[in-house]
Amino acid sequence: MGTYRRAVVPKFSLSAAPDGPAGPLRNSPRPTPRRRDRRGRGLRGPLFPPGSPAHRTRAEAFDDLVLDVAQSLDRRWGKALGGTQFAVEDVPPSDPAPWEAGGVPLGRSFPAEAGQPARVVAYRRPIEARSHDEDDLADLVRDVVVEQVAHLLARAPEEIDPHFGER
Repeated sequence: MGTYRRAVVPKFSLSAAPDGPAGPLRNSPRPTPRRRDRRGRGLRGPLFPPGSPAHRTRAEAFDDLVLDVAQSLDRRWGKALGGTQFAVEDVPPSDPAPWEAGGVPLGRSFPAEAGQPARVVAYRRPIEARSHDEDDLADLVRDVVVEQVAHLLARAPEEIDPHFGER
């Protein structure tokens, strides 16, 4: 991936503003953007200010779901999980593993190797596409993460979570 450089834009315009009878027509060196009330629908802007709890994105809410499942599994399987990392990616990579040729994977697990800890990855977009509402999303996230942890620990998913698949 290439290096990203931000374009340097001067803060002030060096061109002179035309003068009117009472002096310069504008006081600031840069004009303010013109705001319009298009078609009588009011000015556009964010519905909730950044930082408010209602301003959370779907990705942030999904991250919290995975974190909740990881914490609950850590309470029960902490020693066996060791330093397992839980991660979220938007979509799976375009080169699936040979055993994943049947469809889009919802998650993957990677065993610990060469100094890297074990990892469990949940793919946000495929999981969201298969859920109908927020409760269904939470259940599906739990099932996907439990299934991947079971694969890592070489156990049955029902052994990891007694309520696996009951929802």
